[in-house]
Amino acid sequence: MSEPKQDEQTKLEEEKETLEKEEGKKVSAKKYNAALEELEKAQADAAHWKNEYYKAYADTQNLRRSLEEEQRTIYRYRAEGFLEGLLPALDAFHMALDTPAPTKEAANYQVGFTYIYNQIIAALNGEGLNELTPKVGDPFDASYMNAIEAVETDECEPNHILKVHSKGYKLHDRLIRAAMVTVAKKPAEEEPKAEEEKAPAEA
Repeated sequence: MSEPKQDEQTKLEEEKETLEKEEGKKVSAKKYNAALEELEKAQADAAHWKNEYYKAYADTQNLRRSLEEEQRTIYRYRAEGFLEGLLPALDAFHMALDTPAPTKEAANYQVGFTYIYNQIIAALNGEGLNELTPKVGDPFDASYMNAIEAVETDECEPNHILKVHSKGYKLHDRLIRAAMVTVAKKPAEEEPKAEEEKAPAEA
């Protein structure tokens, strides 16, 4: 056997003897405490990063739900701006259809316009639009009506609708425009007549 190989063999045997001697020896208190501190620190770090992971996961889930809700809202009310621009045209339809036709030919045109109007409303209803149509005599409801005038009258009860100027509209549960109405109010009581002037005293 060559000399280098003998040296290597000798070195391995020495290391083996050293390990055998150290086996069974007690660890010093200093080393034990240092290892214990290192273990506690590692456990604390693991708990910290586990907590950070759960917090980050919860934040991600909350953000995802928030974005999904925002997307649903955008989709649900996507037609709002378009409908606001269309309302004047619908008002024009109402005025044309509510006006009595002066001739038979005009009445025939009204029938055609009514058919077109109903088709438009059906399409808008499919997008979630609902007409708010208060009637004369209904109680005033501020949640979807706007009183543009209050008139003293005995024709209907106070705070009830006297006249409807325009319909209101809702997109799903969101008010797009309130119905414009005139409401009745109680007539003011007549002021008592002034007492007649007393006759001048006799001279």
